[in-house]
Amino acid sequence: MNKQELVAAVAKAADMTKEKAAEAVDAVFDSITAGLKQDGEVRLMGFGTFAAAKRAASTGRNPRTGAEIQIPASTAVRFKMGKGLKDSVN
Repeated sequence: MNKQELVAAVAKAADMTKEKAAEAVDAVFDSITAGLKQDGEVRLMGFGTFAAAKRAASTGRNPRTGAEIQIPASTAVRFKMGKGLKDSVN
């Protein structure tokens, strides 16, 4: 499912226009992003937890040439499924 399909599903489930559903979906994404920036974690009970995780800088290899390269430190977002989501997917 892509974002447009998600918007269409939300619009149908909530009996609203696609424009209003798109605003709602964007608001949810923006809120999750803001929560990760502020607290580093967003917990949605029954769904899962988004957490910002720092990756240290490391040394890697270019697979084509074999030359060593420096991989800079970065921040990644990790997601851990909640029990409700895990049970509904299985």
